[in-house]
Amino acid sequence: MARFWFWKRKKAQLPANLIMEGSPARFEYFGGRRFVSEVPYALPKDSGEIQRLDFQHFLLKYGLQGNFLAPIEQPLSILDVGCGTGRWAMELAQQFPNAKVIGVDLVPTEHFTTGYGLIKPPDNYTFVKGNAMEGLSFADDSFDFVHQRLLVAALPRDRWLPVVRELARVTRPGGWVELAECGSPQDNPSNPYPRLWDTWIAFCQTRGIDFTIGKSIGAMLQQAALRQVQQHEVLFPMGKWGGRVGVMSGEDCLAVGKALRAGVVAAGIVSAEQYDALLEGTTAQFSRPTGQSILSFYIAYGQKGR
Repeated sequence: MARFWFWKRKKAQLPANLIMEGSPARFEYFGGRRFVSEVPYALPKDSGEIQRLDFQHFLLKYGLQGNFLAPIEQPLSILDVGCGTGRWAMELAQQFPNAKVIGVDLVPTEHFTTGYGLIKPPDNYTFVKGNAMEGLSFADDSFDFVHQRLLVAALPRDRWLPVVRELARVTRPGGWVELAECGSPQDNPSNPYPRLWDTWIAFCQTRGIDFTIGKSIGAMLQQAALRQVQQHEVLFPMGKWGGRVGVMSGEDCLAVGKALRAGVVAAGIVSAEQYDALLEGTTAQFSRPTGQSILSFYIAYGQKGR
């Protein structure tokens, strides 16, 4: 397994190629945030989360030096499962103008992210409402490249392999599937940062989610009968000691911490006072100019047999 070290937003109108399938999503409000009802997804679906996901996209693109690692050449059809704000898929649509690019998610965002090289949503990008756990509404062998990123807080542990097999099903022979997921902190376990992360792991367990499953994505691609599977681990520094990428990584982590606070406390993992102390301690830890806190990030890809 290879290891590597490595904004102002504009709003755009929903494009004409927006496809809505199924009944509208239902929401509930908890801890001042909006969540999708009746799904295990642990993070919010609101404007604050949209901004965090966009910020996270640019962080990952900077750290990975691109939007993907799979050895694709000129794909004519691309699927992004769990597309979130649509930013990744729209950038792929721009990079491959001859490709048909589809983003799938539970709900569309209230607006699509443009700027930073995107004047408007590309004409070859389409959003389709869907849930991979219920099966994708595409025929077998439909896409040259299928991508799924950061659904670690969305998929219960026992649904991961069926979903990965579903991604393989809709991939054309010779096409590629790529997964990207966070790992776990590498730090002194007595520090606030890994202790805060432990509360997230415990909270996700109450929803049937394994928040540590990222390290296993390569193995799941192999179990889905994909070939030439490669898994890479990227090490993101966390905090000021890691320079620009460290500051960005720390800010993203703290935003996740704020988003998960209400759920962790309501589940009785720790008290509100204990959680706030961990969040404040992590903020202080990330602000120091020296340190060693790291977050692993995994990218794995495999090819469907011909």
